[in-house]
Amino acid sequence: MEFINIFNVIVRPPSSKNEILDFDEGRQAFRIAIKAPPEDGKANKELLRFLKKETGRTAEIVSGHTSRKKLIRLV
Repeated sequence: MEFINIFNVIVRPPSSKNEILDFDEGRQAFRIAIKAPPEDGKANKELLRFLKKETGRTAEIVSGHTSRKKLIRLV
């Protein structure tokens, strides 16, 4: 099984639970709901924890630290 190492996400904080909502074909990005609020990097930290849980791999934000659209790399 081959994993995608770099991909776009569109984050929707705060939400009732962490979950992958769908894939936005037009923006070529996974839409992900995150429980944490978008303040002091809380949503980013929660996103990275969620992606590690879902993929089993460490994730890092390549770009978009202060935006809802982010470029993610799995390492």
